[in-house]
Amino acid sequence: MQVKNKIVIVTGAGSGIGAATAKHFAKHKATVVVSDIKETKAQQIVDEIIGDGGKAIVITANVANFEEVAQLITKTVEQLGQVDIMVNNAGIGPRNMSKTAEYTLEDWDSVIAVNQTGVFYCMKLALQQMMKQGHGNIVNIASLAGLKASLNNLSYSASKFAVVGMTKSAALEYATKNIRINAVCPGYTESALLEKLLSVRPDMDQMLKSVIPMKRYGLAEEIAEAVVWLASDNTKFITGQTITLDGGTSL
Repeated sequence: MQVKNKIVIVTGAGSGIGAATAKHFAKHKATVVVSDIKETKAQQIVDEIIGDGGKAIVITANVANFEEVAQLITKTVEQLGQVDIMVNNAGIGPRNMSKTAEYTLEDWDSVIAVNQTGVFYCMKLALQQMMKQGHGNIVNIASLAGLKASLNNLSYSASKFAVVGMTKSAALEYATKNIRINAVCPGYTESALLEKLLSVRPDMDQMLKSVIPMKRYGLAEEIAEAVVWLASDNTKFITGQTITLDGGTSL
């Protein structure tokens, strides 16, 4: 895939889909900014990339903090010259799965702050830099929960529906500016979020697999393949799209 020598920021890149995406970009000769709220985890991914002959640096950021996102963009430009690709992957789930009437204010506020407002901050500031450059590419990590109902998961579902909408709206705004914006919508994928869910409800493992036609969870590496493809020069005529990777669950 054509991402060689591109400067890429991946948020939430310390684990899961973010880590797999950072490694996949590096494998295809991009220079990756591994960003995560936890510096130790981000550094581990950078060490792996460099150990495999790739190029990567760490810049920590809490995407729910506007000033930290601003510093992420500023430091990337100062150290690497520009931002070709922004992958907005950082995301969290609620601490408690509950129906809307019982949903806690803490779970609503924290999930919306990271998953929705954080994506807005990253898009806003990345787009400002991309307009200066005259080019750019953004890939947002949404979810199957942003396309269909998700029980007892209101804030997560709301935030991911928002990401799909923001992707389409911004793609329309910047289509004539040599900037493309797309999203991927993973279904049930092996990740920290899924592990957290199954640790609370082990009985859900078989139930979840029963509604996936392929009868297995997705792999972080499979999502990363789609992200890098959308961000590459192989897809120059694709913008405002949501690619669903769910093993057929949405069918």
